[in-house]
Amino acid sequence: MINEFKKINLNHSFIFFLLSCIFSLIIFKINNFSISPLICLLLILTIGVSHGSLDHIKGKKLFNILNIKKISIFYFSYILIAISVIIIWVIIPSISLIIFLLVASFHFGKEDTQFLINKNSYFNQLLFFLKGLLIILAPMFFHFNETITIFKFLLVDNEIFYSTLEFIEVNKILPIGIILSTLSSVYLFLREFEIKKFIIFLDFFSILIINYYLSPLIAFTVYFCFLHSIRHSITLVNELDKNDFINGLKVEKTQIVIYNIYNLYIFLVL
Repeated sequence: MINEFKKINLNHSFIFFLLSCIFSLIIFKINNFSISPLICLLLILTIGVSHGSLDHIKGKKLFNILNIKKISIFYFSYILIAISVIIIWVIIPSISLIIFLLVASFHFGKEDTQFLINKNSYFNQLLFFLKGLLIILAPMFFHFNETITIFKFLLVDNEIFYSTLEFIEVNKILPIGIILSTLSSVYLFLREFEIKKFIIFLDFFSILIINYYLSPLIAFTVYFCFLHSIRHSITLVNELDKNDFINGLKVEKTQIVIYNIYNLYIFLVL
């Protein structure tokens, strides 16, 4: 089942790579093409965020480890953390954004790669962070000004923050970060080599391609919805039923449909 699981992810990465190339080239050939930010938001709130619809299962596993029986505590804590993040972001947006980008780098690197790695170590966690850093650095490297505009839209107006980003961009520090991310991908690929690990490079080149040809918002939407979210969902399906992938898919599909109907309703109301 493990090999089948990796094969499914390899097929997904290969299809995403091909579609990224085709979609990016088509967009590149069309002058003044743009996709409404509202469409990107809708995709992120449905297809993208839906992979979090089974967070309660992870919560139950965590509570079993901590020997906590009341799952209601998890839901209360989950909502409280979400509200706290919003409040803190409004108060100190620049620091919140930096923390968010660091956490996002680790999250993307880990969730997109850990199913290929057998050992869990602090060094692997560092490699996951460096690998995921590409998601954050690529849009700034290819479309620096557009990325800054998105940061400003997120309520970040700290002059020191933007001065630091300009220093990083002018002094060619961004390419160094991308090189480190590349080296981490190479190391993860070569260590305990197997052909299915080619997923790492398919994802790597896909991310570079969509960020080169597409605007930062569209590129992130494509990555988040159609690579990261689906990859994460495949992992969850496998966790739901390690012996029967189809049965696990049925359970997850039900959860996601309910979650997306709720998100769509909220989006329309807003």
